[in-house]
Formats: sequence, structure tokens, C-alpha cells
Amino acid sequence: KHGIAHVPEDRQREGLIMDFAAWENIAFGYHTDEKYQSGIFMNNAAIKQDASEKMQRFDVRPPNHNLTAKSFSGGNQQKVALARLLEHPAQIFLLDEPTRGIDVGSKAQIYQLVSELAAAGKAVVIVSSYLPELLGLCDTIGVMCRGELTAIRPRADWSETDIMRAATGST
Repeated sequence: KHGIAHVPEDRQREGLIMDFAAWENIAFGYHTDEKYQSGIFMNNAAIKQDASEKMQRFDVRPPNHNLTAKSFSGGNQQKVALARLLEHPAQIFLLDEPTRGIDVGSKAQIYQLVSELAAAGKAVVIVSSYLPELLGLCDTIGVMCRGELTAIRPRADWSETDIMRAATGST
């Protein structure tokens, strides 16, 4: 409603409903989109088709939108959680630890999504403890120390060592 989309760090407890099918998890938020409505009802066939296309785009394995979220590996669960962001009307995307615990191939797909969102003029805020990820994806990096924002600089002005010093209060 306020133009913000969020993918939480804990995908199993906060990002997905583990006993719901992949298509249902991807469909969160579709209730306001007219192309998925049929009168006063949701057009589940259209939603399932859309979910299948998004799962194919993210190479979710196995590519079965009827499987429950708990049926997928951690990386594929994360891809299902992120697939919901495709075509989302939000202007700000908050991704909390978007690649924690997933394989390199899945990381590359998620990095591609982040690039696409940014290229579309969306603001993407990434919270990550994986410093190479921050240095590779972000234009600007802000560092928190003891709950306070201590430094904000362009990516080119940071090294991993500088980030760690700012995060630990050693600067």
C-alpha cells in the first residue's frame, strides 16, 4: 500500500508460508491486481500460470507450482520468496540477507533481479553481512554499529576492512 516490498531474512518463518503451495506464496499481494480477478473472485488459473512463469524464470527446482514451500531446498525457497517481487508495483524493495545460505547459481539469479529492479528505477535496499555482495551490488553503503548508522559513502570509497572497522566502531 505504501510502495514498499520486503523479503525478510528468515524465509522459513517470515518470508513464506511453508505449508502453502509455491503459487500461493508467489501470489501474496495479487488481490489488488485486476488481471488476477474474475469478478469478486481471484482467477487462480491466471495466478498459477503467472507463478509457473516466474518459477521458470528463476529456475526453481523442481518447477512444480503446486508443491508446498517446505518441499524446496533453501535456495529454491528463497527464489520463490523473491519471485513474488517480479512486477510488484512497489518503488522501494528491502531485501534482508537475500542470498544467505544459498548456492552460487541462485545468488547470480538474485543479483540479476536486483540489477533489473534498479535499472527499472526502483530503490533497492540490501541488508547483508556478506561484504563481497555489498561491494558488488550497491552504489552506496551505509554501515550500522550498535544500532546506529555510523557511515554512508559511495561504494568506491569502501573496502571490506573499512566496512568492518565502521561496523565494530574501530574507526
